[in-house]
Amino acid sequence: MELDAHRAELTAYCYRMTGSFHDAEDLVQETLLRAWNARARYDPARASVRTWLYRIATNACLTALEGRARRPLPAGLGAPGQDTGAPLVPAADVPWLEPFPDARLDPAARADLRLAWVAAVQLLPARQRAVLVLREVLAFSAAEVAEQLDTTVAAVNSALQRARAALGAADAERVREQDGPGRRAVVDRYLAAFEAADVPALVGLLARDAVLEMPPLPLWFRGPLHYGRFMDRVYGMRGPGWRTRAVGANGQAAFAAYAPDGAGHRLHSVQLLDVADASVTRTTVYTDPAVLGLFDLPERW
Repeated sequence: MELDAHRAELTAYCYRMTGSFHDAEDLVQETLLRAWNARARYDPARASVRTWLYRIATNACLTALEGRARRPLPAGLGAPGQDTGAPLVPAADVPWLEPFPDARLDPAARADLRLAWVAAVQLLPARQRAVLVLREVLAFSAAEVAEQLDTTVAAVNSALQRARAALGAADAERVREQDGPGRRAVVDRYLAAFEAADVPALVGLLARDAVLEMPPLPLWFRGPLHYGRFMDRVYGMRGPGWRTRAVGANGQAAFAAYAPDGAGHRLHSVQLLDVADASVTRTTVYTDPAVLGLFDLPERW
C-alpha cells in the first residue's frame, strides 16, 4: 500500500484546516502512521486509499483543533493603525497564520491556498471548515464527506451552505485576484520600487484600500497614505539599497527581502503580495525566524 505519495496533498489539506505549515507536517506524519498501523483493516470495497487517508487526516485535524485559538492575520484582530511611528512590539502569544512555501506544495493542490482565503477559513468552526475544504476544494461528494465525518448528507449540505455564506466576501475577493502576465508586471514594478526605496512609486501601485500587515506585529495599516508613511519609516531605520529574491508562497507572488547590513545584506523578511485589478491589494510581511526557515533561504547575500 503506497501512502507517502499522498503526503503533499494531505499537507496542503491540513494546512488549510490549521493555518500552520508546521502543524500540517506533524498531522500528516500522524495520519500516515495511523494508516500504516491500520492497513490490515483497510477495506478497498468501502473507499479508495485517498478517501480513507482523508478520513484519518480529518479526524486528526479536528482533534488537534479542539480548544485551540484560530490563527489570524493582524487585519483580522482589530482596526487599522493610524500611528505609523508606534512601537513595534511583537504579540508572541498570538498563534499567527503561517505561509505555505510553494517549493513544498503539490502543484495540483494550489487551488484555494491564498493567504487571505485561508485566514478567512480559520473563522469557521472546525467541522464547517472541513466540509468546505473537502467539498469545495477537494471535490469529494457529500456522501463521501458524510462518511469521513460520521454524519449525514443533509448535515454536510447544511454545513456547506453556512460556510459559503460566512465566506462570501473572501470568495468575492478571490475572484478579483489577478494571475498571469498582468500580475507579473505589477509585481516586477513593486520589486523595483522596493529595492530603490522609492516610496512614491510603491504607493502608486497600491489599491485604495491596500493592507500592510506584519505578523507577529499586531499593528497593521490600510490605504496608501499610512502604507507609504510606514515604508518611509522602514527605509529611515534600515537605509536604502535593499535586495529581493523571488520565492513562492501560497500559490501567489512572494519575495524574500534582504536589508543592507554593513558590506552586504541580511535576510529580513518574506513578503506575500495580493494583486487585483493591476494594483497591490495586500502585503503580508513575515519576519519570524521560524517562518523564514521554511523557505531555505541564505541568511546573507
